[in-house]
Amino acid sequence: MENFKIDIDADGIAVIAFDVPGRSMNTLTSAVMKEIPELVERIKTDETIKGAVITSGKASGFCAGADLGDMAGGVLSGGGDLQKAFDAGWALNGAFRALETCGKPVAAAINGLALGGGLEFTLACHYRVVENDNKIQLGLPEIKVGLFPGGGGTQRLTRLVGVQNAMMAMSEGKSFRPNDAKGAGIVHEVVEKGQAVEAAKAWIKNGGKAVQPWDDKSFKLPGGGPYHPAGIQNFMVGNAMLRKQSYGNYPAVVNLMKAVYEGTQVPMDAALRIETRYFIKTLMTPQAQAMIRSLFLSKQELDKGAVRPAGVPKSDPKKVSVLGAGMMGAGIAYVQVMAGIETVLIDQTQEAADKGKAHVEELLKKRLSRGQMTQEKYDATLALVTATTDYDHIKGSDLVIEAVFENREIKADVTKRAEAQLVEGAVFGSNTSTLPITGLAEASVRPEDFIGIHFFSPVDKMMLVEIILGEKTGQAAIAKALDYVLKIKKTPIVVNDSRGFYTSRCFSTFLMEGMAMLEEGYGPALIDNVGRMTGMPRGPLEMHDDVALDLSYKIAKQTALDLGDKYVPTEGADIVAKMVEGGRYGRKNGKGFYDYDTKPKTIWKGLSELAPTTKGIDAPEEPGAFAQIDELKTRLLYRQAVEVARCWAEGVIDDPREADLGAILGWGFAPWTGGPISMIDGIGLAKFVETADRLAATYGDRFKVPDLLRDMAAKNETFYGRFAPEKAAA
Repeated sequence: MENFKIDIDADGIAVIAFDVPGRSMNTLTSAVMKEIPELVERIKTDETIKGAVITSGKASGFCAGADLGDMAGGVLSGGGDLQKAFDAGWALNGAFRALETCGKPVAAAINGLALGGGLEFTLACHYRVVENDNKIQLGLPEIKVGLFPGGGGTQRLTRLVGVQNAMMAMSEGKSFRPNDAKGAGIVHEVVEKGQAVEAAKAWIKNGGKAVQPWDDKSFKLPGGGPYHPAGIQNFMVGNAMLRKQSYGNYPAVVNLMKAVYEGTQVPMDAALRIETRYFIKTLMTPQAQAMIRSLFLSKQELDKGAVRPAGVPKSDPKKVSVLGAGMMGAGIAYVQVMAGIETVLIDQTQEAADKGKAHVEELLKKRLSRGQMTQEKYDATLALVTATTDYDHIKGSDLVIEAVFENREIKADVTKRAEAQLVEGAVFGSNTSTLPITGLAEASVRPEDFIGIHFFSPVDKMMLVEIILGEKTGQAAIAKALDYVLKIKKTPIVVNDSRGFYTSRCFSTFLMEGMAMLEEGYGPALIDNVGRMTGMPRGPLEMHDDVALDLSYKIAKQTALDLGDKYVPTEGADIVAKMVEGGRYGRKNGKGFYDYDTKPKTIWKGLSELAPTTKGIDAPEEPGAFAQIDELKTRLLYRQAVEVARCWAEGVIDDPREADLGAILGWGFAPWTGGPISMIDGIGLAKFVETADRLAATYGDRFKVPDLLRDMAAKNETFYGRFAPEKAAA
């Protein structure tokens, strides 16, 4: 076998090293899934094997899960034939079932992360030992890409930890550290690094049973099943909780609960067939296919530098200076030192610079306290930060990131001061979120090395970085910026210059449509509730508070100055201006559309004076009530998607992968859609244009689509068809 190496010791214990050739991390590829039945048959029939220990032959981890590209391709290759799809989906599930019923004790020695199908592989073993390393994660995160566990996870985890705990873990895609996994009952033993295989062998030698708990006649489901007095509560309450989490946007959530509900009432073999049926049904939904494409396949490609200019030598930034030590600058400093980059953190005063370094220290201490970093590593990482006011420290930097206030004059000043210290070929990157890069580059003496590198807050958690090209930005600067982003383990997208670029420009439309609804007389609670129902992480008014009202106010003032007579105030600009002038800046000072001095937060009572509520939604029993809600949801989603289409028509963005993933990771665009481009393709261009035209006629030109969409609709085209990534790259 290519993916498994077997070594049988003197005690008859087969140590099986899972090691996929040519890959840094084990995944359940189609080749692996073909070999697992062979492996099981060898364990079962080889008389010299008394028991088996399955471990990883790689230092990087045990198994990161299924190769979704392979898996989806195999299941969907039947052209809609449900029997063929079921057979393809059952292949892995059947193999794991054969493993746990092979008649010989099988233990998993988990020496690295085990996620998704990787954890399901270990759950099919009779005993699980994991090494005590807090870098190791164990979990079933499939829900995050629109699926749920399809390799027995819904049935085995539920039988191990009970319905409530299993549903919470699977519906949230939760990961466990080793000791937490033991406490939860997912693994049996935690041992020191390098001891997992020996501990697994010891279990076999000491009479480890070759029978899973659920195959024992005396087995009882922890906490009870659907018809148990306590167990039924899990489904009654859980159904409501899942609805609250998903708003009905994710078929995977509903099918997950169905698989658990039905599967817990029958023996394991039938339960696994039930899981497979629901898994295949979920995999065939547009939501799952769009999410897999964007959040798995496209993300993998972009994380490997798919859009990096060809022919430019690889660079490796060793020293990077950050101008501005506020929360954004300090966050950038943190992700840099975590990647081993020497960092100079500069601000106007030493006190401000030290405060920025203190934030880095605080984040590192969290890792230290959780056991994710040794004291030695902590000391060495923190030592990489130099907090200063002295621009001379920039000397030797490969890159400078400017993260000062959104003010053109301030940015111009720090650009000139920093560039004076840089050698030829070093790159200057601006972290501006709205100001056009070409205009900011006018302050640069070498605009070919000037580029936008836009981070999102909080930097340590947000995975996207938007790279913006000015008119004179060179290919070498693009490549170096991408190399930097990949080194700090973020996902990059590359866009062309525009006011607000791609992410800020399109995200702002969500906030503005919420403001339009507020001006029309809809209540703030209704607006935000409908916003969450679309699949956005928060309502538009909540998110406006998060972004900061004073930032919107400052951006509007700067935009008005830049555009002069061409400036058109956005929806709700007067309301925001009055709130800011009254000292209401948003969540950061506890006063915005909401008051944050109470828990839970409450809507600011004074908002009713600025924007009286005159409209509402009919009671649910009234005809048309749900249609009214759907109209508001449609407005919020279409407003964003139309702006994305305009960005495309204007050449701001030209790769569907970047458009979709940038929207989801950058501003939280409803993940169930796969992103705005996938949403437009999924609806169909003709139907999308028809609905947008109706919205434009009813609410205004902000819903007017570009001619590009009409042309595509007439030709029955899709974005992913007409602008396939290889065509976009060409």
